[in-house]
Amino acid sequence: MKYSVIVPVYNRPDECDELLDSLCRQTVKDFEVVIVEDGSQVPCEDVVQKYADRLDVHYYSKPNSGPGQTRNYGVERAQGEYVLILDSDVVLPNGYMAAIETELAEQEFPEAFGGPDRAHESFTSVQKAINYGMTSFFTTGGIRGGKAKLDKFFPRSFNMGIRRDVYTQLGGFSKMRFGEDVDFSYRLVESGARCRLFPSAWVYHKRRANFRQFFKQVHNSGIARINLTKRHPGTLKLVHMLPAAFTIGVALCLFVCLEAAMFLLKGAVSEGMVATEMHAMGMLLLVIGVAPLKLYSLIIFFDSTIRNRSLWVGFLSVIAAFVQLVGYGTGFLRCWWQRSVLGRDEFEAFKKNFYK
Repeated sequence: MKYSVIVPVYNRPDECDELLDSLCRQTVKDFEVVIVEDGSQVPCEDVVQKYADRLDVHYYSKPNSGPGQTRNYGVERAQGEYVLILDSDVVLPNGYMAAIETELAEQEFPEAFGGPDRAHESFTSVQKAINYGMTSFFTTGGIRGGKAKLDKFFPRSFNMGIRRDVYTQLGGFSKMRFGEDVDFSYRLVESGARCRLFPSAWVYHKRRANFRQFFKQVHNSGIARINLTKRHPGTLKLVHMLPAAFTIGVALCLFVCLEAAMFLLKGAVSEGMVATEMHAMGMLLLVIGVAPLKLYSLIIFFDSTIRNRSLWVGFLSVIAAFVQLVGYGTGFLRCWWQRSVLGRDEFEAFKKNFYK
């Protein structure tokens, strides 16, 4: 058997159903599916059994230990030459497996690979806005948009493939509860493994369903970035620090707007030249505070509206962009304070976030 599809699942039976249905529609059939339930309160066993006559599917259930350890559990029980790691909230286009076959034949059999993600037309407007935020040049610099950067490619666990023997040699995913896929990718590259982007092996990725969940996800990503830097010195790049700078900039703009409101209020209760001066200063500060936020919002709105062909998605993308950057930035700054200033270790600093 050539491929083993490994899917960790936590309380997502409906999404697992969609993923399994899309696996049934693949033109290449030489694969098994390993579903691992990670201590879910809402299991998907009944959903998996629906596909037993159409897929070579295996279902396992285990206590909760996080996505990394759950993937390891699945790979230990896999039989394929390659393991394909997918998130449970992805849906595959019909030619996904065929695209991997073609890419492997054309790229000298790399040890590891991964593909980009897209938003399906059926996704909600919020999901499309979040997808825009995660892939746009104006939010992430385009680093997650599937561009072919051939110097180094770091696959992510929503759409990752690796030779099973290489996975085993590296010991699989670490016990990090967030950022574990980035850690694994770093270890892949550091080991000398050839990692390639397969642009045609893309998936539909639903991501989070609302902005509250999205904020929590990106906040934890910001925390994980500092933890990853501690584990892999030299991996922190300028693009990783930009959300923190953005967050500080937003806070400064809001502070300026607050000062503007104070001047305008004083002007309203003053008389003569004092009132005029207070009003003028208030308006000047208001422009200084609002202009950067308004300009950035307009860029996001028009770019997303054009890309998604929807004014509503364009508007929601503005919210998604601020949630993403401020969420990541606050997580980054929080972890920097805990780890670099207070000197706490990864477990003690964030056991409430990752080790419940």
